[in-house]
Amino acid sequence: MKKPQLITIAIALLLVAGIYKFGRTVPAKKKVVASANMPAKHDHAEVSIDTFLVLGKKKLTPEQVIKINTLENTISRGNVKEQQLHVYHQLARFWWDSANAFEPYAWYEAEAARLVDSEKSLTFAAHLFLDNLQNDQVHERREWKALQAKDLFERSLKINPDNDSAKIGLGACYMFGGISTTPMEGIKLIREVIEKDSTNIYAQMMLVQGSLISGQYDKAISRLQTVNRLQPDNLEAIFMLADLYDRTGDKANAIAWYRKSLQFIKDPGIVREINKRIEELSK
Repeated sequence: MKKPQLITIAIALLLVAGIYKFGRTVPAKKKVVASANMPAKHDHAEVSIDTFLVLGKKKLTPEQVIKINTLENTISRGNVKEQQLHVYHQLARFWWDSANAFEPYAWYEAEAARLVDSEKSLTFAAHLFLDNLQNDQVHERREWKALQAKDLFERSLKINPDNDSAKIGLGACYMFGGISTTPMEGIKLIREVIEKDSTNIYAQMMLVQGSLISGQYDKAISRLQTVNRLQPDNLEAIFMLADLYDRTGDKANAIAWYRKSLQFIKDPGIVREINKRIEELSK
C-alpha cells in the first residue's frame, strides 16, 4: 500500500475513534502499556487472567503492589454483593489510571458486570474487550479478549435476545477474535440483524470489515455506499470509500470521495494531507 494511503487510514482511524462509537460510552482512549509480553490463555485452559495480573504487578512499585493485594483480599472476604462490586470498580480504576494496563482493567469491569448481571453493564464490558482486540496484533491475547467479550455478549443476550447491538458484537468476536474456524459464523449473526433492519449502521460497517478481511473490495464498497446513503456525514465510511477506490486504482472516485471528506474536517493538517493526495491522484 502506498504511503499516502497509510496516512489517510491513520487519519480516518484517529477521527473515527472519537466520533463513531454507535452510542456506546467507554473511557477515553489513551496509550496503554501491554500488561504482559506473554498473553493470557483462556480461562478454561491452563492459564487465566492471573497471567496478566502477575506480570502486570512486576511493573508496579512496592507500595502499589501492597495496595492491589489488599484490594484483592477484600474481594475474597466480602460476602455482600455491594462490597464486592465496589472493590471490583476500585481495582478497575487502579489498573486503568495508575498502572495503565488494559487487560486487568477490562477484566475487573467485566467481573463487576457479571455480578450486576444487567444488559447495560454486560454490553458495556463486552465492548471494552471487542473495541480493544481489533487493534491487538498478538493472536493469543486477541483470542482471550474475544472469549471474554463473547461470554459477556451471550449473557446480555440471555437477558434480552432482541439486543441487536449485542448480537452484532457477538458476531464481531468470531470475525476478529480468531475463536472460530471461519469468520462466516460471525458474519451470519450480523446478517440476521441486517435482514431485519437494513438501516443498522453498526451491522453494515461490521460487514464491511468482513468483506475487507476476505478481500472482497467490491462488496465493501457497495456496503459503504449504503452507509453513506443512510448517513451522509459518516466520516468513517467516506474515508474508507476514498481509500478503497484509491487502492483499486479508481482515481476519479478516490478523488471525489477525498473531496467529499473535506466538508466535514476542520483540522488544517488533515486537510493538507487530503489535498496533497488529491493532487497526486490528479496527475
